[in-house]
Amino acid sequence: MRCLYLDMDGTLLGPGGGLLSAAGGGTSLLGARAIEACSRADVDVVVMSGRRRIVAMEDARLLGGRDSIFETGAGVSLDGFDGDTHWLTGEWLPGELTIHEQITRTGAPALLLDRYPGRLEEHVPWHTGREVSHLLRGLVDADEANALLASEGHGTLRLIDNGAVRRRSPALADLPEVRAYHLRPEGISKAVAVAAHQRMRGLDPADCVAVGDSREDLAVAAAVGTFWLVANAIEHDPGIEVLAGAQANVRVASAPHGDGVYEAVVTTLAERGAA
Repeated sequence: MRCLYLDMDGTLLGPGGGLLSAAGGGTSLLGARAIEACSRADVDVVVMSGRRRIVAMEDARLLGGRDSIFETGAGVSLDGFDGDTHWLTGEWLPGELTIHEQITRTGAPALLLDRYPGRLEEHVPWHTGREVSHLLRGLVDADEANALLASEGHGTLRLIDNGAVRRRSPALADLPEVRAYHLRPEGISKAVAVAAHQRMRGLDPADCVAVGDSREDLAVAAAVGTFWLVANAIEHDPGIEVLAGAQANVRVASAPHGDGVYEAVVTTLAERGAA
């Protein structure tokens, strides 16, 4: 095991986004101990997040890592603040306008917000300062939303589900749950970014493990030797268990959040060490 690709919100971080926050209240050190175990075993920890580039880079630094994947695969940052950023956005490139600003000008974000009142809104306050994707929250059918985008001439953009979130405004109070969505250029994904990072670092996918909590994360299973879902992923999206069961290299942790990451790390290290 040479590399761990690790989602942050809903995975390593507990309720409220705390590293030491345990599901159901209280605290747990197991998430931090998972990072310690990686450090002791000389396993690189690569943050793969929907968070902004600078935040993902800072998260990686705090975890002792050097590389990060930001905005659900929009790019890969190598060697932190002193290194390089590799954009994976295809024909959408930053210039006079950021890609985020270019998407705003298409009218696609406004289209979705107008079409789904009471079901979709900007994910305040984390929607600001972004360079690529528009970050939204609510509860919609992503396939339906993407069909709408295509029918209105926005076929080069996709809305993807990046897992459950807690924050909502009064406008979404009646929804049974709230999920985070990223409106981003087509072709971007965490899976594509993980594969790109492996090529950049000369890593064998078989030597890589990933842990996440969403369907966007689950797609990374195609790019690594083993993928783990933390237990809270199934609690918030029961259908994801069926998708996980269809892939031979996907495992489901018995514990949620950081405890589940610890389970994934120590189990994998023990099994591969024994082999």
